[in-house]
Amino acid sequence: MKDNKFNIAVLIDGDNAQAKQIKEIIEEVSKYGKATIRRIYGDWTSRHMNSWKDKINQHSISPIQKFAYTTGKNSTDSLMIIDAMDILHSKSVEGFCIVSSDSDYTGLAKRIREEGLFVMGIGRKITPLAFVNSCEIFTFSENLGPEEEEESNPTKSMVKQTKTSKPTKETATKVIYPPTKKPSIPQVDLMVIDKAFEISTHGEEVEAYISQLGLALRKIDPSFDPRTYGFRTLTLLFESLKKYNVVKNEINGLNHPMVRLM
Repeated sequence: MKDNKFNIAVLIDGDNAQAKQIKEIIEEVSKYGKATIRRIYGDWTSRHMNSWKDKINQHSISPIQKFAYTTGKNSTDSLMIIDAMDILHSKSVEGFCIVSSDSDYTGLAKRIREEGLFVMGIGRKITPLAFVNSCEIFTFSENLGPEEEEESNPTKSMVKQTKTSKPTKETATKVIYPPTKKPSIPQVDLMVIDKAFEISTHGEEVEAYISQLGLALRKIDPSFDPRTYGFRTLTLLFESLKKYNVVKNEINGLNHPMVRLM
């Protein structure tokens, strides 16, 4: 966890992010510092950007115009990278958050880290591994909440039609819809957990702080997130593992849980 005075520049690829998640994105960045610079890049003459127009004022985000010179080509990446380098050299922030699923930002993330600055990414699970691993921390947007506005639901529309229409022999037949398929939750890789525990302990120690384990897991896999596996916190994830035992550890009235081998 970064200090509250830790300034972060949040740069959003408007062609590659979801407007509905902006509140969750800012909250996620706030776990590590203050989002002092907030910019979103895109072609604001395009209808594609309409969903952002109300959100940018609500969350104090500066819109940056970038005309699309070629149809079907994301033209925001070049301007966003140039801006990032200008901010980097101004030394006005201690970290960056790149909001995109585009591999074009892999080099930018590497360059920022070479300067010793903190860099995190937020993008979908389809984000190329090269970009994910170039960040110190990478959060999948699927873990932040609903991504897209609800599309027209055929079930709801048919129910509405049935209610408003006069019943006939054709509409009187009861329609049975298949159950909605829930997304599968991946299993935790115990080899990664064991490796993080080994990194977090020294010598013959058999216990480690949850906070230390979290840092070790991010070093191994920048995208590691307990929410990916259906757990709200890392503590809850370890409580579900039979091999480990979570114990309370109060220091000055605050709980700093520790994990021990069973």
